[in-house]
Amino acid sequence: MEEILRVDLYGTSVLLEEFGKVIAEGGSGVIISSQSGHRLPALPQEQNDALATTPVDELLDLPFLKEINDTLKAYQYSKRCNGLRVMFEATRWGRRGATINSISPGIIITPLANDELHGPRKDGYLKMIEGMPARRAGTPDEVGDMAEFLMSSRGRFISGADFLIDGGCTASYWYGDLQYLKATH
Repeated sequence: MEEILRVDLYGTSVLLEEFGKVIAEGGSGVIISSQSGHRLPALPQEQNDALATTPVDELLDLPFLKEINDTLKAYQYSKRCNGLRVMFEATRWGRRGATINSISPGIIITPLANDELHGPRKDGYLKMIEGMPARRAGTPDEVGDMAEFLMSSRGRFISGADFLIDGGCTASYWYGDLQYLKATH
């Protein structure tokens, strides 16, 4: 759990802060997060504020993060933090006329996803794909197209946003055919 928080929560926060210091005037950035951040129930506003604004070197000392006792929750908190940090950093990047956004993909056909689709957890993955509105996994090109748009002149008015690109999987998790997963998470 500590490693997940250190890499996915702290590491991304460091990158956002450091790139924000050197981003060119009018530049753009995109980070890749995960649909997992959208599967965490609503947090108290104090936790949202702490994840968004706590100085990076103090993030891992937040008391509620120290109470996390499973790897899935650690990953979900990390990815929720990514989106909140993007909102916070957008206010700083904006001083340079720069934009920063995040993309939260679902199941995207990458080598890792291919391993999962052919490994011991394949039935769960296939059931998730069947239960989402798109009824298919996404492609790296679809994520790239979103990033290209956000970083182009057409996306200049968008900053501090998180784009869920998961074929409706999270919608189905909360309100559709995949609600059964909430009981297991």
